[in-house]
Parts: sequence; structure tokens; C-alpha cells
Amino acid sequence: MKQNTDFLQAYREKSMFERRELVQPHMSYAYEKVKYQVIREGRTDLLDSVDHVPPDGTVGVLSRDILRHQKNMLIASITMFTRSAMDGGLPEEIAYAMSDSYILKGEDCTSAQEVDKLNDQAFREYTFAVADRKRMNYSSKIEKAMHYITIHLHEKITLEVVAENVGFSSCHLSRIFKKEVGMSIVNYVQKERIEAAKHMLVHSDETLSAISQYLYFSTQSYFIKIFRNHTGMTPGQFRNNYKW
Repeated sequence: MKQNTDFLQAYREKSMFERRELVQPHMSYAYEKVKYQVIREGRTDLLDSVDHVPPDGTVGVLSRDILRHQKNMLIASITMFTRSAMDGGLPEEIAYAMSDSYILKGEDCTSAQEVDKLNDQAFREYTFAVADRKRMNYSSKIEKAMHYITIHLHEKITLEVVAENVGFSSCHLSRIFKKEVGMSIVNYVQKERIEAAKHMLVHSDETLSAISQYLYFSTQSYFIKIFRNHTGMTPGQFRNNYKW
């Protein structure tokens, strides 16, 4: 546990020293990097600790209007959260979908308190998303295959194309993939398309038809059927339950 909190302790000691030396300094990059590191490493165990670390200075002024200032600060934070999450292994499509959603949601906020709450929520969601991704421990070839699938969910994906991309024969990839991942490539592609659909349902206003087409489902009815098989509810029900 001590090893888990070393960088937080080092930061606290450094910031205490700097506050003695300076009067109302600008918030340091070291303070910001603590959050970025937590996201990048998927350290959900440190979320509460980081929330209680006091700022080591004041933020810059990005607008004379306090609400506009907070919204601008949110945009800056989300941008860095997104980069940190992608550095931590979160697929670009998911990271950018979350980014767009949080920034648009921020624009709808009517108070600085709402924006602050949204910022905290984003910090936590990005961290948990990276943590979920890091729980997977696959060989480099399987990671490459999974990455190819992730960035081509909107296209037709075949075992042969994935195998060619990673440098395996179709038979060998099929065998190794099922051994490491616990399912066939066909089933994995379907699962990932449903995961992407879930993010789009929560973080966008795209129609079911648009989502099903984008994720290469043959028909909207087939999309609804597969979605229900994976989640136990229809896409519309899922959106109503989880949409902000």
C-alpha cells in the first residue's frame, strides 16, 4: 500500500515547500500531473486520496465571467483526461466519445458548481475506464488483433483480415485468440460492437438507426436483438436508464 501512494506523498511534500516560498502561485503542473497519472495508470484505489489533495496555487483566469471560466477549465481538463486515458490504453473511439459528451454536457451547465461536479465525474469515469482496460493481460499479437478490431468496428471484419494484420495464419490466430480471450473473434467483434453502442447511446444523441449502421449491423432490428442478448434490455431502454 505504501508503494501505491509514494507519488502522492512526494507531491504533498513538494507542494507544501513551494507554498512556503511563494504567495498565491499559479497552480503547478505537478498538481495537474497527479490526476493525469491516476487516469493513465487506472488507479481507482487513489481516487479518493487525490480528491483530498489541496491545490498548490490558484488557477488562471480564462474568462471574466465565472461560469464561462469554469466551462473553459472543464474543456482543458477533459482534453488532458482524454490524452491520459488513451496513453493508458483506452481506445481512441471511446476516449473521444467521452470527451465530446462531457464538453457538450458542460456547455449545458447553468452554475459553476455543476461544472465542478461534472469535472470530478469525468476524472472518475476516465480512471475506471482505463482500469477496466488494464485488467486484460494479453500477448502482443492478441493485443494487436484487438486493437485492429477496435478501430475497424464500423467496417466489415473477417478472421482472414485480422490474421493478415497481425501476421498469423487464420487457423493459428483463431486458436490463440480463443485460448487467451475465451471467445472466438466473431463473438469478440460482436461484444465490442455492443460495448461501442453502449457508449454511443450514453454519450451521444445518435439515433438507433445511425448507431446500428455505423457499427456495421445488417439491420436495426438485428442490432436490437443482439444488444438485448448482451445486456438484457433494448438499446432504447439502455439509453433511458443510463443517459444523463
